[in-house]
Amino acid sequence: MSAQLSKADIPVDGQARSQFDLPPQRHPLIQTWQQFRRNVPGMVGLVLIVMMVALSLAAPLLTDANPGRMNTNAILQTPGGDHPFGTDNLGRDVFSRVLYGGRISITVGMLVAATTTITGMVAGVLSGFYRRLDSLIMRSADIVMAFPSILLALGIVAVLGPQLTNVIIALMVTSTPRAARIVRGTILQLKEKEFIEAARSIGANDWRIIGRHLLPNSMAPLIVNQTYVLAVAILAEAALSFLGVGVPPDQPTLGGVISDARAYLRYAPWLPLFPGVAISVLVLGFNLLGDGLRDVLDPRMKV
Repeated sequence: MSAQLSKADIPVDGQARSQFDLPPQRHPLIQTWQQFRRNVPGMVGLVLIVMMVALSLAAPLLTDANPGRMNTNAILQTPGGDHPFGTDNLGRDVFSRVLYGGRISITVGMLVAATTTITGMVAGVLSGFYRRLDSLIMRSADIVMAFPSILLALGIVAVLGPQLTNVIIALMVTSTPRAARIVRGTILQLKEKEFIEAARSIGANDWRIIGRHLLPNSMAPLIVNQTYVLAVAILAEAALSFLGVGVPPDQPTLGGVISDARAYLRYAPWLPLFPGVAISVLVLGFNLLGDGLRDVLDPRMKV
C-alpha cells in the first residue's frame, strides 16, 4: 500500500514540498531590527542616544543641585567635588544645567521631528497625488527653502517671541519643505506602479490608495530623513539659545550655557566644554542612527 500524501506534500513544480520545508514568516519589524543590529554605526548611534536620554531623564537622581540656584560663594569653581562640571559665573552647578538642558534639546528635536513628519506627509501626499495642487505646494516650499534655515527660524522666533513653543514652530516651518519633497518624490514614483493600477481597477478610492498603499511604502526614506531633522533641530535650538532668542533664560539649555560662558573662556574654559560635548554626542548619535537606518531600509544599499 502506498503512503497517503497530505495537502502539504502535494508536488509543487514537480517537487514534493513538506510542511516543514518553509521557515515561519517573521514580522517585518523583527526582520528590520535583526538587520539593524548587524549595522555597527547604527548601533553606536542608538547607544549614544539612549545614553543621553537616560542621563537627562535621570537628572534628579544624579544630582540634587537646582540648575537655577545661584551661589555667590561658589563662583567659577573648577570641576570636582560637589560640582563635577564646575560652576558658572553665578555659582550655578554646570552638571545639573547640562543634564536639564539636554532634556530641552531632546524634547525640541523629538517634537520638531514628529510635527515635521505629519506636515511633510500631508503636503507631500497632496502635492504628489493631486497634480493640481503640486505647483502651489512646491512653490511655497521653494520660497521657504530660499532662505537660510537659521535666519528664517531666527526671524520667526523674533516675531513670535522667545518661547519653547515658538522655537518648535520656527524649526518645524524650516524643516517641513524637505520632508514634503521626499514624500512627494516617492509618491510620484509609486502611483505609476502596477499595484496602484490594480487597486484602482477593483474600485479603491483615492484615500484608500493613499492610506493602504502609498503612505506605508513612502515611510522608509522619510524616517531616515527625520533622524537628520532631529540632529539639525538640536543644533538650531542651541544656536537660537546661544543668540538669546530661543528658550527663555530662566530655563537651562545647552546653547544658553555656552552663551553664558563666552565672557569667561580665558578663566573658565570648562564652561563651554561640557555642554558642547553633550550637543556633539547627541548630533553624532542621530547622524549615525540615520546612516544605519538608511543602510537597512534603502533597497539600493542591499547589494
